[in-house]
Amino acid sequence: MRLLVLPLALALSVTSSASAEDVKVHAAAGVKAPFLKLAAEYKANTGHTITVVFDTAGATNTQFLADPQAALLITTQALIGEGEKSGRLPGGVSAPLGDTVAGLAAPPGSSKPDVSTAEKLKAALLAARRIAFSDPARGATVGTHFLKVIESLGIKDEVLKKATLAQDGVETMRLVLERQVDLGVTQTSEIVQANRAALVGPFPQAFELATTYSLWHRAGASAAATGFAALLTSPAGRAMLAEDGVRPPAAR
Repeated sequence: MRLLVLPLALALSVTSSASAEDVKVHAAAGVKAPFLKLAAEYKANTGHTITVVFDTAGATNTQFLADPQAALLITTQALIGEGEKSGRLPGGVSAPLGDTVAGLAAPPGSSKPDVSTAEKLKAALLAARRIAFSDPARGATVGTHFLKVIESLGIKDEVLKKATLAQDGVETMRLVLERQVDLGVTQTSEIVQANRAALVGPFPQAFELATTYSLWHRAGASAAATGFAALLTSPAGRAMLAEDGVRPPAAR
């Protein structure tokens, strides 16, 4: 695995000198808000357009592998590592973008439950009338984890009876903000990006789930694609990601 080290200033000077290009990206929805801001900034500075398809981490990975026109993949570091090991992502360049943790959301202005311990989380989930989380069958990282949590708590059947399976975290937060559900379960980055006032908190330590997002592109990617990757991993890019709940990656 090679880490991206192209300086931002060089990336912008290289890409801005070329004719405008449309760079297609498949990205996990957990980075949507800061990603769109950075894409707009990149287009303003270089003329290159970033066209992005957002989905769950698993679906994003699958769609990128099936799309020969895609230049950049942003999904979990675990999925990228698996792709590199299996040969599905051969000879590429990767770099960590940042970390986020799984958590819960409630409609702003509503009473927020205490979920700081396993027992309190269990009580909150049983008390909620409606719950939304991303569909594990679509490769949702948090949705898959949540199934294990409610099974461990012994309340899987009770929770699933009142649960709505959302397409992704963005859809989960739409349901929360429109008050169609009492609790939403997704990445804290997606909660913060939708509405900071909706954040209830992360899972208790016993069920903590930290996810590292990374980017990947082929070694022969265009200057426009590698320039955008450089912006994402630059200090300015990482700062914008952090503002929207994707904290700088932990030292590896």
